[in-house]
Order: sequence, then structure tokens, then C-alpha cells
Amino acid sequence: MSTHRCRIRRTVAATAAGAAALVLAACGSNSQGPAGHAGHSPAPSAASASASASAAPGSHGDADVAFAQGMIPHHRQAVEMAGLAATRAESTEVKELAEEIRKAQDPEIETLTGWLAAWGEQVPADGAMDHSAHSQPSRHSGDGSGGMMTDEETAELGKSSGAAFDTVFMKLMIKHHEGAVAMARTEQAEGAYGPARKMAGGIVTSQTAEITRMNRLLGQS
Repeated sequence: MSTHRCRIRRTVAATAAGAAALVLAACGSNSQGPAGHAGHSPAPSAASASASASAAPGSHGDADVAFAQGMIPHHRQAVEMAGLAATRAESTEVKELAEEIRKAQDPEIETLTGWLAAWGEQVPADGAMDHSAHSQPSRHSGDGSGGMMTDEETAELGKSSGAAFDTVFMKLMIKHHEGAVAMARTEQAEGAYGPARKMAGGIVTSQTAEITRMNRLLGQS
């Protein structure tokens, strides 16, 4: 009986040893992949890494920077113009339009400023009514001013009131909006940063509608 048990034990031990050898062999063959690291796929090539980086959701380009740096002073001036309407305008519709412009563009200024700060780019200095601050005018906007008011136009608006203010305000704001729409279309065509292109699309839609609205009001005056 004892001899029989010994034979069984030797057989079990031999089987276990064989299984262990197979496991070790399998581990040894898997430990060396093409990159020489256990359990890891080969490292991506430089070309594929570059392609992934260029397609990153947060990527931006020169056109996006130009859009933000140009639109900030542009929006600041529009907000300043709109602020005058509260006490100078005669028409209720002009006052309502001016308030809508202020409420739409103030948050966009904050967003644009945040993008530039995150990108490590310069934020235009404050000075909303200074048309010279518009450092990135649209290439599609006629005189290159992007619709920003001149010193003479600023003075004319500032001394106007009542119905005269309404007329001057809307004429200047139409030109101002046309400059913004041109800048936004450039961003749509050349920009790489998704959120900036989305904002540009909103500017085109909303300000084109406001231009139509102001032209209608001017036709009624």
C-alpha cells in the first residue's frame, strides 16, 4: 500500500512541475512585446501622437487669438454705446435693443478674456471707447476699423439725446455690428477652436438679426 502511495505522489509532483514549467514558459514569451515591456502595447509613433495632438478639442490657432483680441475691444465699445441709451434714447425699442446688446456681449467679453488668459496670450487693455484699441480689425470690413467708432462719432453720440440719439445710435451700431459679423465670419472660416467658432456663429446670427431690426426702426423714423 505504501509503495502504491509513493508512486501516486511522484506522479502528482511530476505533473505539477510540468504545469509550472509551461506557465513560466508562457509568461516568458509574453513578457517581451515589440516595445520590450510586459503587458503593454507598442508605444504610438511620433506621427500618430502628432495627429492626436492637432485634433485635441482644446487646440487653437492664430485666427482664434486674433478673433478674441479683436472682439474684446469691439464688444467693450458696443457695451459702452448701449449704456448711453438708458438715459439718452427716446424710443422704448431702442432702449430694449441696447439692453439686449449689453446683456449678450458682457458675458462674451469675460469668456474671450478667459480664453486668452488660458492660452497665455495678451488681453487687450481696457478702454472700450478708444477705437485705436481694436488691434485685430477684420480683413473684410471695408476701412479696416471693424466698425469701431471714430473720435468724432463718439463725440456726436455723446452729445445727442432723444430722437436724435436714437438715429445716431442705430446708424453707428449697424456699422459696428457689420464689423463684428465680418470678424465672426473670418473666425468661422479660419478658426480651429470649437468654442470660439461656436461663439462666432452666434454673433453672426444675433447681430445680423439686430441689423435688420435697426434698419426697420430707422425706416419708421
